[in-house]
Amino acid sequence: MTDKFIVYLVDDDAGVLKALSRLLRGKGYDVRPYLSPRVFLEEHDATVPGCAVLDVSMPGLDGLELQRALTVANGFHRPVVFVTGKGDIPTSVRAMKAGAIDFLTKPVKDVDLFEAVSRAEGRDAEMRRLQSELESMQAKVDTLTPREREVLTHVVAGRLNKQIAGDLGTVEKTIKVHRSRMMEKLGIRTVADLVRMAEKLSRTK
Repeated sequence: MTDKFIVYLVDDDAGVLKALSRLLRGKGYDVRPYLSPRVFLEEHDATVPGCAVLDVSMPGLDGLELQRALTVANGFHRPVVFVTGKGDIPTSVRAMKAGAIDFLTKPVKDVDLFEAVSRAEGRDAEMRRLQSELESMQAKVDTLTPREREVLTHVVAGRLNKQIAGDLGTVEKTIKVHRSRMMEKLGIRTVADLVRMAEKLSRTK
């Protein structure tokens, strides 16, 4: 991945924003600070690798609402680290259940912030790798003819060639040809691999 990992900081306290920016830049991170959560959301590009470090209590749009908005954006889950001056257990539980990397209390300890951002970087890279893999799979599926897709559906359902031929009103020999071409286009050799691929793609629907 050639794009550099970016840490998006969103906090309505200018002092905190400046301190965290200096801290993370000192560690070598590319930091983009925002005083306004709405401006951040308007400018946010989910295709860029990175994580969001969000304050929980902000006017207009709080951290949890911003987290939900980021999850919806382009179907991609931006890793989120929360920092708060007045955290409570119910709020932290909601944040973590929604997929937050960590929930840190101000004043944030340097080591805790670095560790959380490092984990966010790892999760972001893994999600992008999986996304790329799914897009590659879908591109191969898109090359199939309508009949090859029908055969794919039946094979994944565990049907034998003879049964598929009966279902589709053709002969077994024709199904074998379609099945062979389908497997070749997908770059798959076994039914087990085909089933695994279909399961991965079905989770994105």
